[in-house]
This record gives sequence, structure tokens and C-alpha cells, in this order.
Amino acid sequence: MAGAPDSAAGGAGASGEFRRGWPVLLACLLGVATGASPLPYNTIGFFMPELARAHGWSFGAMSLGITIFGVLAAFLAPVFGAMADRHGARRVALVSLGLFGLAFASFALIGTSIWTYYAVWVLLGLVGIGSTPVTFSRIVNLWFFRNRGLALGLMLVGTSLAALVIPPLVTWAIGAHGWRTAHLVIAALPLLVGLPVGLLLLREPRAEERPRGDLSAAVGMTLPEALRDRRFWVIFASIFLVAFAYGGAHIHMPEIVKLHGHSPERAASIMQILGLSILSGRLVTGILLDRFWAPAVCLPILCLPAIAVLALAGAAPDFALIAGAAFLLGFAAGAESDLIAYLASRYFGMANYGRIYGTLYMAFAIASAISPAVYGRVRDLSGSYDQMLVAAAVLFVGGALLLLGLGRYPEWRTPAPAAA
Repeated sequence: MAGAPDSAAGGAGASGEFRRGWPVLLACLLGVATGASPLPYNTIGFFMPELARAHGWSFGAMSLGITIFGVLAAFLAPVFGAMADRHGARRVALVSLGLFGLAFASFALIGTSIWTYYAVWVLLGLVGIGSTPVTFSRIVNLWFFRNRGLALGLMLVGTSLAALVIPPLVTWAIGAHGWRTAHLVIAALPLLVGLPVGLLLLREPRAEERPRGDLSAAVGMTLPEALRDRRFWVIFASIFLVAFAYGGAHIHMPEIVKLHGHSPERAASIMQILGLSILSGRLVTGILLDRFWAPAVCLPILCLPAIAVLALAGAAPDFALIAGAAFLLGFAAGAESDLIAYLASRYFGMANYGRIYGTLYMAFAIASAISPAVYGRVRDLSGSYDQMLVAAAVLFVGGALLLLGLGRYPEWRTPAPAAA
């Protein structure tokens, strides 16, 4: 039931939670790293030139595949979250991870019709969302309480690990064996890494293994109750605003850097800075969330990118300024990824966490899918991104200020059994 904010998150301290939960956390990290969150987005850019040469498809037509996948995943996230609540997150995550690997491998079988290509993207969207943080974060939340923020950040390091490993791997596989075999190489990651480790290490904690604190796995709001709660829509709106501000900036960053007069090589180095700052944002934000009220943590973290996007407006050639702005943007993106799972668990409890997290995830997925197109449209009409970057600054600040209205964390306790 709701009450005062947590004061003494009980049980074992940091070392105790990590001593018990590190194998599960490792399985979640590798599951996320080899699942549907990073693999499609980190490989499509390498496969499109090969498919264009092989079949003559346009880049615009091929890009529609990732849109199909993203929209399907967004609307199915609550469905997979509900299945995780009902049947256990382990079962849903591992089945989805295996089906995702098989579906990705089927890219090697597509024919000369682009409809076969789209069919595989539809299949990925239908089966893949269970291999994302929608399911894995539930398991992490059940194992960690005092160190939940840090544990969620470490789990999400999986996407950063994928961003570092997959591009050189897919480049080598295409050069050495061609694009069809390269799809099989990437499909082997969930099938031969994420799935076996998950089968060996992934599980939800038994009652005696759960961290002693004021949060119970059996207590919390239902999804209809959450939808009637003002705080749900505050979080939903904040996520949407921040994801919309950031999504297009990330995708169009190489072109933004070029408009400042820098070479493609300089743009590539900015993207590396962006990736490393996302990793830093996840870890640092996770540590801070365990120690301070989440909205207070996110206020400065989400306001600093407003300064960053304003610095990216115009055409000033100062490379150090661009690099600093990219770092702040990536740091905020890493913070937001932690925040969705953390706020869902703290404000709505764990009883129906999957349904609630999945519904909040829709805001992130839909905004991230729409934002790049809006950034691109502004670029086409005006010749620069300046108008959208100024708008993004307002969205970052608005998203941060909204969270201040959430109030104190509820306290969720298992009700005492009724007297005979």
C-alpha cells in the first residue's frame, strides 16, 4: 500500500545484493546485448548498401523496415510485459530471445522482392520485444532494491556493449562471407550467447532471496489503476518529450557535425563520444538514483542537454564545443533508459510491473520512431536543423520539470495476514 517514502531499504547492503544477484545480472546484461533492442539498429546501416547492390532497393524503402519493427514493438510491449507478469519474465525473455535469433537469421533467405524483406521485419516486431528490458528489467528489479538503480544501469550496459562489438563484427562478416552469411553470424549472438547463458543463470529470486525492503513482488497497482493515476501520465509525458528531443538528434548527428564544417571522420569520432557518454550516463545515473530522489537527480541531467542542443545550432566550427554537446546528449539518453524502469517500479510496485513498464515504454518507442523523421523534415525545408534543435531544448527542460510533480515514493508492503 502507499505510504511514506522509503527510508531504510532493508536487508543486505550493496555487497549482499550483488553477491547473490550477479549471475542473474550478467545473464540480463547479455540478454539485452543480444536482443531486439540493439541488434537491428546497429546492423541495418551496414546491410542496406549490400541489399541495394544486390536487389536495387532504395535506402528509403529499406529504412521502412526498421519503422515497421519499431511501431510493432512499441504496441506489443505491454502485451509482452503482461505475459512476463503472468508466466514469469524468465520464460518470456528466453522464448522471445530464441525466436528473435531465428527470425533475424531468416534475413539470409529473403528473395528479390522487397516484400520478403518487410515480412522479416514484421516477424521481428512480433516476437522480439520480449528480449528487451521490458522483461529483463523485471528480473533485475526483483533481485535488487538498495542498489536497483545501479543494477538497472549495469543491465543496460548491454546495449552499449553491443554498439561497440557489433559494427566491427558485421563489417568483418560481410567482407569475408557476404551479407547472407553475415545475417547468420549476427543471429548466432542471441542463439549461442544470450540464450545459453540465460538458460544457465537467469531466474527470478525465491522468497528468501529477495532483498529485504519496503517493496514486494506481489504488491502494486494494476494497469487500470496506474492509468487513472496522475503520476503515470506525468512520467509518460516526460519520457515522450525527452525521447522526441533526443531521438532525431542522435540519428542526424553525423549530418549536424558536417554542417559545422567537419569531415565524416570527425563525425564518426563524435558518434563514438556519444556512445561512451550513453554508457557513462547509465552507470552514474543508476548510482545517483539509489541515493537521491529520482526527479531531483534528473533535473540537472535532462536540463544540460538543452544547453547542448542550443550549442549545436548554427554553424560554429568549434570541434570541442560539438564534442562537449554530444557528450551531454548521450549522458542524458543513458539516464532516461535507467529512469523508465526505475520510476515504474518505485511508483507503481512490482505486482503488474511488466504491463505498466511496457505501456510507459510505448512513449519512448513511438517518440524515438517519429523524431528522426521530424528532424529530417526540418532539415529539408530550412537547410539546417536549427529550428528543431531550439525546440528540442524546450522539450528537454519540459520533460525534466514535469518529473518534479511526482511527489514522494509510495511504500509497498505485503499486507499482514488477516487474524483468524
